Amino acid sequence: MTISATDVKNLRERTGAGMMECKKALEEAKGNIDQAVDLLRKRGLAAAAKKAARIASEGMVHAYIHPGSRLGVLVEVNCETDFVARNTDFQEMVRNLSMQIAATNPRWVRREDVPKDTLEHEMGIYRDQTKASGKPEPVIEKIALGKLEKFFSESCLMEQPFVKDDKVRVADLVQGQVAKLGENLSVRRFVRFEVGEGLEKRKDDFAGEVMKQTAS
Repeated sequence: MTISATDVKNLRERTGAGMMECKKALEEAKGNIDQAVDLLRKRGLAAAAKKAARIASEGMVHAYIHPGSRLGVLVEVNCETDFVARNTDFQEMVRNLSMQIAATNPRWVRREDVPKDTLEHEMGIYRDQTKASGKPEPVIEKIALGKLEKFFSESCLMEQPFVKDDKVRVADLVQGQVAKLGENLSVRRFVRFEVGEGLEKRKDDFAGEVMKQTAS
């Protein structure tokens, strides 16, 4: 079938993949853009896996200050070379990550960073909640594990839905750039500051405000 230049352009804008990769994916998907996106994401995961063991010690630290100067984020994202660190696509990804952190307030970068005692505490709560409903033991464990996945998707940056496109996880966003830029990329650390955090104060919904601005 004939693949239009418009479809290739649309797919490239959604995934960041190269023109030829987009055309090939559309041909395999018989013109279905959503299926082509899935194909490119799978290929991106495979490419990212091959690069994951490579050392990433270059990169950038980016500071995001929300309008009003009451909420700020510092995030460090690493790459393999200074050349990629200066790349506009890489820098745009880092800016998006800083706004993601501002909007969603994750506690950890990835699920592997969650302390073991925190996981055990959460699972204990989920099991007790489910037991109260009278469900059998195998069902209780399955439901508890499902709730733990939701916990990861809310608390771990890489597991969160991307605020600008909730069909894409942050991990998929990063892995897409790995495939595009050809280097291992790693979100190393972040810190989020909010004025008066931890102090007794009037509650303002900073996160909701930032979420609206980030998604626009």
